[in-house]
Amino acid sequence: MPEKGKLHVVLVEPEIPQNTGNIARTCAATGAVLHLVEPLGFEISDRYLKRAGLDYWQYLDLRIYPNLQAFYQANEGAFYYFSTKAKQRYTQPSYEGDVYLFFGKETKGLPESLLKENQDRAVRLPMLPQIRSLNLSNSVAIAVYEVLRQWNFDGFCLEGHLTGEE
Repeated sequence: MPEKGKLHVVLVEPEIPQNTGNIARTCAATGAVLHLVEPLGFEISDRYLKRAGLDYWQYLDLRIYPNLQAFYQANEGAFYYFSTKAKQRYTQPSYEGDVYLFFGKETKGLPESLLKENQDRAVRLPMLPQIRSLNLSNSVAIAVYEVLRQWNFDGFCLEGHLTGEE
């Protein structure tokens, strides 16, 4: 089992508040830190963002940066860049230590220059060739749960219980 660290989700210039709200809820439910790199396509107070995250905002560790340079100055760990342009599958790396999962804006993804500089850590979610991409919040959920699976879901509730209510 890979060495467990802290899990981080990094959204670079997200544009759609509902996606970011859904991702915030995923981060709250999994203990992942959510990093937002500006510019954002919405205000943090946006009602759609808040509605998508429902009542989980108090469980979220949210950090905002004015640009990627500020993010890199403040953080270190194993960085993985999710893109439809990557050659290796997201299941190939062994996610160890403090893991940062990067995702780009909904309309363009991550900058190609960033992908070229980090080809060895660029990964993709396989899909049919005629499909351009998955929804951002779905992609983040898949990636987060792959890391947690590799970490054996350590510290998570692993079984549910019926309530008897109908």
